[in-house]
Amino acid sequence: MHQPTRRLMLALCASMVLTGAHAQSVAPAPLPRVIILATGGTIAGTGASSTTTVGYTAATVGVQSLIKAVPELAKVAQVSGEQVFQIASENMSNEHWLTLAKRVNVLLARADVDGIVITHGTDTLEETAYFLDLVVKSRKPVVLVGAMRPSTALSADGPINLYNSVLLAASPEAVGKGVLVAMNDQIQAARDITKTNTSTLDAFRTPELGMLGYIQGSKPFFYRQSTRKHTVDTEFDIAGLNALPMVEIVYGYANVGPVAVDAFVAAGAKGIIHAGVGDGSLAAKVLPALKAARQKGAIVVRASRVGQGILARNGEANDDELDFVAADTLNPQKARILLMLALTRTSNSKDIQRMFYTY
Repeated sequence: MHQPTRRLMLALCASMVLTGAHAQSVAPAPLPRVIILATGGTIAGTGASSTTTVGYTAATVGVQSLIKAVPELAKVAQVSGEQVFQIASENMSNEHWLTLAKRVNVLLARADVDGIVITHGTDTLEETAYFLDLVVKSRKPVVLVGAMRPSTALSADGPINLYNSVLLAASPEAVGKGVLVAMNDQIQAARDITKTNTSTLDAFRTPELGMLGYIQGSKPFFYRQSTRKHTVDTEFDIAGLNALPMVEIVYGYANVGPVAVDAFVAAGAKGIIHAGVGDGSLAAKVLPALKAARQKGAIVVRASRVGQGILARNGEANDDELDFVAADTLNPQKARILLMLALTRTSNSKDIQRMFYTY
């Protein structure tokens, strides 16, 4: 072969090798893998017409249809889905929670799973989120998402909420932040979020303490995070649990009597959450029943129906003398969740009070 021609061919080959190496070095990294666990709710609901935003039927659309309706998901993650339940969230039970949490822990233990999104009805979304915040054993993101309008409604909020939730679950910024809720372009902490309106799109809020951040321009922005322990830093283990202790909520109001407390204890309740007026005040007619419940071994937690503020220990009642527990800032429905899990570890009221100040 002529020498100049041979040199030219060698140069071309070298160029091709370098070009191939360069192309390999700048190849985009694979997208994070996010699994959507569907449980039903309004996000999977349908109405009689496009203007039906109340009176619709929840939990009719399957997870694959939800994913298909948002093709933009493929731009932010490798998404797959599982239909864990198909229920309206008012029917969520302790057994549902245990099944869901165990499935989440199994999936997050896999090296090829980077995050979990859980579609959920809004009525009890905050409760499921807090339960998972206490029992998930991974720092990988877990994001709950719902919708205030069914999938068939004009300006349905489910698709953008689902997109944002997958984006959040796939983001490194969400790692180690605990269980999150993505609704209405906002990022909220599972412990603090609550539903504050029956039907508006901004129903989910964190009174006083505030949201964690925003999702804007396909990017999460965090401005704060919870200081309470969660996920891998909790002492709760549900791996061997098939049931949770019976804990019930008694609501405080004018002229309240002891009937509910007595009935719950007679039915076998191991704990009573008293959602009292104001700072958890105990009505004179109810106090003897709560004392008797405690003497029979039930743990009594004083919470407030107000929805904001710290429940002061030894404030409206002498908790030390009564051997009661103060709920701190947890609302009654979340206090119930923590007490159920606490009772799987101990029946000592002082240790349970420590847990309420820890989680």
